[in-house]
Amino acid sequence: MGKLAGKSCVITGAAGSLGLAAARRLLAEGASLLLVDRDAEKLDAAERALAAPGQVAVCAADVADSGDCQAYLEAASERWGGIDVLFCNAGISGVIRPVTEYPEDVWDRVLAVNLRAAFLACKYGLPRLRDGGSIVMTASVVGVTSDPGICAYAASKHGLIGLMRTVAKEAAPRRIRVNVLAPGPIDNGFQRHVEAGLSQAIGQEAGAFLDGIIPLGRHGLPEEIAEAVLFLASDASSFTTGSVLMADGGMHI
Repeated sequence: MGKLAGKSCVITGAAGSLGLAAARRLLAEGASLLLVDRDAEKLDAAERALAAPGQVAVCAADVADSGDCQAYLEAASERWGGIDVLFCNAGISGVIRPVTEYPEDVWDRVLAVNLRAAFLACKYGLPRLRDGGSIVMTASVVGVTSDPGICAYAASKHGLIGLMRTVAKEAAPRRIRVNVLAPGPIDNGFQRHVEAGLSQAIGQEAGAFLDGIIPLGRHGLPEEIAEAVLFLASDASSFTTGSVLMADGGMHI
């Protein structure tokens, strides 16, 4: 029997590489999934790729919109009678600019998608989450560090850790665990987009630069992050709450 047999999971940002890798891993352990993303076409492609009719559903939504958030959580709750795992994974990177030049509209959108969306998921998800469930939030290594030019992204990821620690204490009486997963650079399209801007900012190829400051000497793989998601989602982490799980090859040390 799989580690998540009989459990229902909601994954936001599910059409991206981390969300889809996590979906594959949780599905393999018996979970039923609601995949949430703003891009309906990519969601449909993800559903087809997973090829698990009846075990996977999709819902297109703007995760930073209160109405959309309530709608996808209600859809999952109605379909499976409740929710066991809420994986708040949706995120955007913004731009790389000094704080004095950072666009206000980009700041607002980054904070909305990366932080407000997780707040809404907790606000409206906790009443639908079964006792003993798990909430996992995707932050970043820059949730505990930072660099020039990323004020919005870093602020949003630092904010997630504060949100997580508060909700972990509030949810503990129901045995609901709340943790942050903090990946370092991952070999995927999201990271390559970030590194394109970073390369211009630092005047050298950013991928190689980052590999040089990661103690394990490489980018991570989406499948490796999915294993960490499984740990936090499953009963293997039954005594783990309020934690930041660093999956960054040691980049933060």
